[in-house]
Amino acid sequence: MTEPIPTVSDGLLFDTDVLASIVQLDTPAWFAWLEEPTTDRFSYALHNRALGYIDGFMTVRKERRQRGTAYWSAYRRQGQRLRKLYIGRSATLTQARLEEIAGRLRPRDGPDQTHTSLVFLSGFGGKFSSTTTADF
Repeated sequence: MTEPIPTVSDGLLFDTDVLASIVQLDTPAWFAWLEEPTTDRFSYALHNRALGYIDGFMTVRKERRQRGTAYWSAYRRQGQRLRKLYIGRSATLTQARLEEIAGRLRPRDGPDQTHTSLVFLSGFGGKFSSTTTADF
């Protein structure tokens, strides 16, 4: 059975390992929690404020380099692809930084909001034209 991991939502950390432990982000208690040796991951809710629900979660993991320094990265599965974005060291893990990363990992509503779009090539008499998915 998988043990639950701490969750961050609406600027608060909910840690199930410590009974009734709620920590506000960007406080000394938050940064102390991030630096604890036992803290290695948490999930971050991706709120869709316009529609009033959560689109999903990203997992934020502490990773250690060979020289012993630790840094944080965010992971989110989108279809068959697992995306990873570098966040930084614990001191840079603020609510604003998490929201910036979450914005880059949120699902998009349409092709005009994606970073890349599909291009369809069709040949007609030796000439090629490209059409994006927004044209369909």
